[in-house]
Amino acid sequence: MPPVDPHSYTDGDHPVTAKAALAFYLDFAASTIHASALLTLSAPHSGDLLLDTRALAVHSASTASDPPSPIPFSLADAADPVLGSALTLTLPPDTTSFLLTFSTSPSASALQWLSPPQTASSLPFVFSQCQSIHARSVFPCHDTPAARITFDLLLNVPTQLSAVAAARHVSRRDPLPSDHRGACDDALWCAPGRIVEEFQMEQSVPPYLFAFAAGGIGFRDLGPRTRVYAEGGDKVLDEAAREFAGVEEMVKVGESLFGPYEWERFDLLVLPPSFPYGGMENPRMVFLTPTVIKGDAAGAQVVAHELAHSWTGNLITNKTNEDFWLNEGFTTYAERRIVEVVQGEERAALNMGIGWRGLNRMMERFKDNMEFTKLKPKMAGIDPDDVYSEVPYEKGFQFLWRIERQIGRPAFDEFLKNYISTFKFKSIDTETFLEFLKTNVPGIENQIDLQLWIEGTGIPPDAMEPESAIYKKICSLAAEFKSGKLPSEDEVADWSGQEWELYLENLPTDVEASQVTALDERYKLSESRDYEVKVAFLQLAIPTGCRCYFNEVEKCLKQVGRMKYLRPLYSSLARCSGEEKMLAHRIFSEAHEFYHPIARSVAESILSKHG
Repeated sequence: MPPVDPHSYTDGDHPVTAKAALAFYLDFAASTIHASALLTLSAPHSGDLLLDTRALAVHSASTASDPPSPIPFSLADAADPVLGSALTLTLPPDTTSFLLTFSTSPSASALQWLSPPQTASSLPFVFSQCQSIHARSVFPCHDTPAARITFDLLLNVPTQLSAVAAARHVSRRDPLPSDHRGACDDALWCAPGRIVEEFQMEQSVPPYLFAFAAGGIGFRDLGPRTRVYAEGGDKVLDEAAREFAGVEEMVKVGESLFGPYEWERFDLLVLPPSFPYGGMENPRMVFLTPTVIKGDAAGAQVVAHELAHSWTGNLITNKTNEDFWLNEGFTTYAERRIVEVVQGEERAALNMGIGWRGLNRMMERFKDNMEFTKLKPKMAGIDPDDVYSEVPYEKGFQFLWRIERQIGRPAFDEFLKNYISTFKFKSIDTETFLEFLKTNVPGIENQIDLQLWIEGTGIPPDAMEPESAIYKKICSLAAEFKSGKLPSEDEVADWSGQEWELYLENLPTDVEASQVTALDERYKLSESRDYEVKVAFLQLAIPTGCRCYFNEVEKCLKQVGRMKYLRPLYSSLARCSGEEKMLAHRIFSEAHEFYHPIARSVAESILSKHG
């Protein structure tokens, strides 16, 4: 059984799922989905077939024939802590399709169920987050990016709720007994007060891009193919519409740089504050944290990143999580090219500067396990969420920028468009990319040490810190902080959150409490509406013993579930002794129910590591 992916039970000798027809009854009271999945394979198969699951209760398996015949199945007794449980089906000869019925667990790692008191609309809410390996907690599947699927989806929800998905919306209609294929009984599926939202995804996507949400969701149109959705009423929708008003222009810029936009629509969903990421690039329906709404259009850079995924990540996908840089390195490069056109070269350089600081910070984080500073690390037995970092983003970006500098931007642009058109709707590994690079840029392996970039640890010597006047000025001001010099009001008069973030990221870590409080007294950084600035400041303040900021730290950890903020704040507290460490444990004990399961697990591992 040759493994396709170290994070999947998928057998390389067997066909994989090519299409899924899913019917989901969303039981908000039980935080459970009762479901059926009609799965179609890429080729006929006989005998054992393995699917990935995590904490699913599988009720039945049968052929898709009329009448159906039961299919023997077994679920592994003991779940692997990373992979979950293998579902083994024994298929009759030449099976192409089969039907499963199952239920999710209230603790499903992909799903967060919010009760009415936890939402702005006072209505229940649920959303999914399947990256990296969490689709298996929603439905049995070959949960590897190597196995792309199309899908149909029926979501049965209470009539007062609306649903969205990363797919084309077909209709909102009354439930029919023929819909559910055994997901639940007819009386439950067709009960008064229920409605069905129907979706269809005709383009193949990796399972981690399967996504949906349901709750008190409204929307505003932004352009002919862009719309913003949100839970939280008119205030959130109006703020989001202002923040993302330029999205249609960004799509056009992306098309000019990377070729046609293949997904028809580019809609955005602003989720409740517990969403664990900045954004998730689900095709046709990007999921966003509300922390990207800053009131100055700076959140558009997160949208630029998710938009760039429409070409690099969604259209061409990493084959496994060991090749994650193919998604994120390319997308970070593409994001900065879009930002350069839309917001200017200086803004793109600031973005690069923040990324450079982040990459250097990751070298410190992984100093005891430098494997995870490689572009292609060995990941067998490792939960991708535990080692999620800026390395694939920023080291990947640096690698591509190095190639661009070597061959020139016009030649690299031509290479990039050729790469996208050659591999679109495919999942590839690093070796495939390198072969394509060497074929299309003859001699590149003699000009750049490709092996060092891919397999080497640390930051290669030919990586480059960005150059720009504003970047150099901010770094210079940060260097002066050590001697007690604060930036003057004139020097920061034109700064937005991004300039402040870069300044704070470049400050020395061994600063005095008095310096931190003096900086905050002048510029009120601990009270910033921009969480990038607030968290960078609080991360600086915690090790100095400034207990006056404990309230802000607690407020931040209880109001926002984005892992980009949870990880550094919990880590900073837990690394201290005494009161700070106790504070971290108390806050987590009070806030953990607010966090998405992925974020909860990451915070738990931080606190466990530091005792």
